[in-house]
Amino acid sequence: MKILLIGEKGQLAWELIRTLMPIGEVIPVDYPAFDITNKSQIEDTVSVIQPDLVINASAYTDVDGAESERERAMAVNAEGPGRLAQICHTGRIPLIHYSTDFVFDGTKRTPYVETDTPNPINFYGVSKLKGELAIQATTDSYLIFRLAWLYSARGNNFVNKFLEWAKKYETIKVVDDQIGNPTWARFVAEATTAILAQSLCSGEPLVDWVRQRAGVYHLTSDGEASRYDWACKIWEYASNREQLRVKEVLRAKSIDFPTPAARPAYSPLDCEKIYSSFSLTIQNWINHLRHHLFQ
Repeated sequence: MKILLIGEKGQLAWELIRTLMPIGEVIPVDYPAFDITNKSQIEDTVSVIQPDLVINASAYTDVDGAESERERAMAVNAEGPGRLAQICHTGRIPLIHYSTDFVFDGTKRTPYVETDTPNPINFYGVSKLKGELAIQATTDSYLIFRLAWLYSARGNNFVNKFLEWAKKYETIKVVDDQIGNPTWARFVAEATTAILAQSLCSGEPLVDWVRQRAGVYHLTSDGEASRYDWACKIWEYASNREQLRVKEVLRAKSIDFPTPAARPAYSPLDCEKIYSSFSLTIQNWINHLRHHLFQ
């Protein structure tokens, strides 16, 4: 299997490159050599590589920046994936795409399921939802995985930010009124690979196998936590704990940290659909965090 992986420099793609190697040849691309907002570049790249599968792990992920860079966020998160889906449909190439919990408004008090109506409260969420809809309207062989609160050893994520703060400050305030699913990027990569391995075992053409299972799936580590809970566990499990300056982590409220973009107060995702559809093993977020920090 030849896999075109878009978003090589991102934290998820970094994990995908490692996990996908046993099941196929991975050709990673990224900006500026590959620009998802440039239709001719997409067409040329797909034409040259002739992939059996395209995985789009690229995104405009600056939630606050999207409020002022709306055109760029929409081009990367919505228009680009829509063009990519059109080219994949024409070439009969299945597409995997990653979305976000921020398509929901956070007013629910139980985990969101795939049939809940999206209602994003920031422009990042709007752009990601439009990307989902563009793909669904354009191709019939796709899998969209909604992720949440993604972290890894690389990239600009909450775990890395907290560990940097912990080296500098004795007291750190973290909000306890935003609740979601802390999700390890390595788990997402391994789950994606496990699902694709099932397709190889089926003996069916990949494009048909994906078409039969096409849809939106929630894919996160199990369980939910506030950002404060998450921060406390990062501090507890940090492998370099003795080198950290932090002595206490205090609760705060979102109102104490005004940001250009609103965040959903409650956005945990229910993963029963993907669990039952693909028989995945999904560990609790605390176990994933412990594995990540101790590796």
